[in-house]
Amino acid sequence: MTAAAAVRVLIADDAPAQREGWRMLLDSQPGITVVGEVGDGARALAVVRREPVDVVLMDLHMPRVNGLAASARITSDAEVRQQGPAPRIVLATALDLDDHVAEAARAGVFAVVYKDIEPDALLEIVRAAAASGDGLGERRD
Repeated sequence: MTAAAAVRVLIADDAPAQREGWRMLLDSQPGITVVGEVGDGARALAVVRREPVDVVLMDLHMPRVNGLAASARITSDAEVRQQGPAPRIVLATALDLDDHVAEAARAGVFAVVYKDIEPDALLEIVRAAAASGDGLGERRD
């Protein structure tokens, strides 16, 4: 990502209202573009395989493929890696954040946050994820 390029964000959450809220927040910001919305981790992987994404903002608890499993797949997927560095992943949860931090780090997640995070703090994390190669995760580009 260059300094002039918009941060490309994919939203993954099984709750349409949550996706809409995140989209409204992110789309209101200069320099951030929401490139898509999906309802589960399998669809998130499919999107990042076919189009450039800088950050995946993803729910931890989703049907089919949850956020942790999807994170591990995205950060290690050969098709994603052919496009360049894997997107940074920000996982969001309504509950039990502390129970998942270590596993999220092993999956290559940049950050884990509560869903009720203040909007400015979420925007700061999304921007930091796009700009950084560091985070919780052990996997590096």
